[in-house]
Amino acid sequence: MLLRLCLLLCVFFPINLLAAECLQPSRLKALDAQYEEALRVGDVKFLHTLLADDFVWVHNLEADIENKSGLLKRLKADQEIAKARNSHDITLHALGNTVVLSGLSSVDKYNTDGKTFRTSRYRFMRTYVAVKDQCKLLSVQTMKVWSSESASEVE
Repeated sequence: MLLRLCLLLCVFFPINLLAAECLQPSRLKALDAQYEEALRVGDVKFLHTLLADDFVWVHNLEADIENKSGLLKRLKADQEIAKARNSHDITLHALGNTVVLSGLSSVDKYNTDGKTFRTSRYRFMRTYVAVKDQCKLLSVQTMKVWSSESASEVE
């Protein structure tokens, strides 16, 4: 009986270790930075792999809810590449095989002149889940909290 238990632990424990590796804070932050860059340049191949099949993104602007196929379709059609996308002030909240990243994301987009740009800042929560040997992005929620356009209107 004890031998069977040891064999079971040897078989299943390494799988859990592999899954948990992608959830380590430094690795997950690096993966999340790749996600931001993939959104910036429209890398649908990377996003197709990263996003869970039942991925959902809850926006506060334009569209209320976007699923995986909707996001990939939008990115394929969008010709505008943002100047920059950067996350900052990130905190991690973990439970089991799930980690929620929260923080701020700043998105710089060029104005129509192609030289100057505007910035929008969003509060985000992104939920990553370890599935087998990789992390999947299950859900995103964003809320616009500031933009340089609205700041210039106030001045």
